[in-house]
Amino acid sequence: MTAVSATVTPPSQPARPLNPADYRPALVNVGTIVWLASELMFFSGLFAAYLTLRAATPVWPPMHDVVDAKTVGVATIVLILSSGSMQYAVRYVHQGRLAGFRTWLALTWALGAIFEGMQVTDYLTRSFSIQQSAFSGAFYVLTGIHFLHVMGGLVAMVFMFMRSFNPRIRFGGRRSTPHVEMLSYYWHFVDVVWIGLYAMIFLLPSTK
Repeated sequence: MTAVSATVTPPSQPARPLNPADYRPALVNVGTIVWLASELMFFSGLFAAYLTLRAATPVWPPMHDVVDAKTVGVATIVLILSSGSMQYAVRYVHQGRLAGFRTWLALTWALGAIFEGMQVTDYLTRSFSIQQSAFSGAFYVLTGIHFLHVMGGLVAMVFMFMRSFNPRIRFGGRRSTPHVEMLSYYWHFVDVVWIGLYAMIFLLPSTK
């Protein structure tokens, strides 16, 4: 006689209820994205104003103002490189490697500061003033506002660097450092805006 073995099915474990907080984006993420969207609309208006002035002026630049595309191109490359170093800083902080994060963040800050210094030098060597023409006014307004945005990013990097030394703050890991990610989003946004400004102001051929 063959014995039939009975298969005993263990009782199913009750499903663990989902915690919505585990899937809800951090408020700083949502706030930063909404703010960057408003900044995008702001710069879009400035771009549109510049292109409108250009289209309405028979000769652009009207006073035959000269811009140095090559020198500013070097500054543009420096700013693009800073975007790459910022991404490395984000990668290291996600891994909890704070020494690497601080190194790459410091390099990003240095590259951004070099860009700002080159822009100040460019301002000092310009042969036209802000009130000289529609072009000069648009030039200084657009580049000046971007200069202030880069400066704001540099200040934020200093605060983030100091924050990483605070023992009371859990700094490191993907879920504990949304502020670093949002700083990187802002910095990449500033870089992309400058690429657009450089192409529009320095690379578009003049009209005669």
